[in-house]
Amino acid sequence: MGTEVPEIQINSAQAHKLAELPILLLNVHENCNCRCVMCDIWKRPAGKELDLAHLFRNRESIAALGVREVVLTGGEPLLHSSFDELCAFFKSSSVKLTLLTTGLLLAKRAETVSRWVDEVIVSLDGPEEIHDAIRRVGHAFVLIRDGVAAIHELAPQLPIRARSTVQRANFTHLRETVAAAQNLGFHSISFLAADTTSTAFNRELVWPIERQNEVALTRSEVDLLEHEMDLLIEQYSDEIARRFIVESPRKLRRIVRRFREHLGDALPESPLCNAPWVSVVVEVDGSVRPCFFHRKVGSTASHSLEDAINSDDAQQFRRDLDVAHNPVCQRCVCSLNYVESTS
Repeated sequence: MGTEVPEIQINSAQAHKLAELPILLLNVHENCNCRCVMCDIWKRPAGKELDLAHLFRNRESIAALGVREVVLTGGEPLLHSSFDELCAFFKSSSVKLTLLTTGLLLAKRAETVSRWVDEVIVSLDGPEEIHDAIRRVGHAFVLIRDGVAAIHELAPQLPIRARSTVQRANFTHLRETVAAAQNLGFHSISFLAADTTSTAFNRELVWPIERQNEVALTRSEVDLLEHEMDLLIEQYSDEIARRFIVESPRKLRRIVRRFREHLGDALPESPLCNAPWVSVVVEVDGSVRPCFFHRKVGSTASHSLEDAINSDDAQQFRRDLDVAHNPVCQRCVCSLNYVESTS
């Protein structure tokens, strides 16, 4: 997500019919311009993007739900053929726009991004050689460097943050990744464990064990990750204290635990999360999910967003969801704990 917020316990009495929707995650384009080893999005057929006419029909619904932040995701959102028009639609309602991007098109689209977007989050997988190997795109790191520089020149105050997915190809390079983020001029960096067990990211089925093991770690590798994480926490304590590294030491160590859970060496623990009650993911075809990892519970193809998030199926899903014991939640690599601002 965009800005990390304090953790809260799920309120069991929380209403399951949503009158408000603070955060909308919008799948803008299904295709991606990277070929990452930990993701299958790039394997999709070419050409599918969000139909703006379909989006515009939900103007009243978006306003009625009081949407405050829209996260543009994909695929790669900057591939959308009418990106400016898409952004203008939301900015006319004073909605905060957060862009999740590979960063490959930032330099080319710097003027557009600087004009419309309130926060940019760029995937950064390591120092140059590691990042390019994971992304399987030549000069991907250099393109990010040039894009960040272009944004800084046009909009120096625009927050540009890095997000790094920890996996087999980069787990011994976390400190180098922080150093790279500093050298590139990012305002912060966050880390999360790679997801290997869900049907998110264009996986029609859960990966077989052999495929999971290409991204997950062995026991000896988890020990090395733990050592690397301890050194990161020790050597970058100032960066953690001032939130250049977004996660606390406890959350950073939770990444190590995730890999131990995958091996069966620790019992799975769900993160504290209220995402299904404060946000939804809307896909290109209008499908509505409570988050990236859970099943579809509605559609805006033939209903308004307001009706889709409050379909019988969606309400029943929220009513039945026990985050602490749900097996999908127990394997989740991220979370959202939205707290209403009182300022």
